[in-house]
Amino acid sequence: MDNRTLLRTGIAGSVVAALCCATPVLVILLGAVGLSAWVGWLDYALIPALVAFLGLTIYALRRRRAEAACCTVPGHAQASTPGGRR
Repeated sequence: MDNRTLLRTGIAGSVVAALCCATPVLVILLGAVGLSAWVGWLDYALIPALVAFLGLTIYALRRRRAEAACCTVPGHAQASTPGGRR
């Protein structure tokens, strides 16, 4: 999977899980469709999902940093000069 896709998925999932944990959005939606009995079990699903998506985000960030460090050569910093000449 592409690193950019991993990062986007991790961030989006973390935001959605955090919104559902911290706000009553999901409680209101479940109550509106008649599934309010599931509200008691939301923490057992949302908190592990939040942890998993945060882990995915951290993994994608570390992978991105490792790829960036792999491509640079230490001691050979390229200085940008006007006109592209060194």
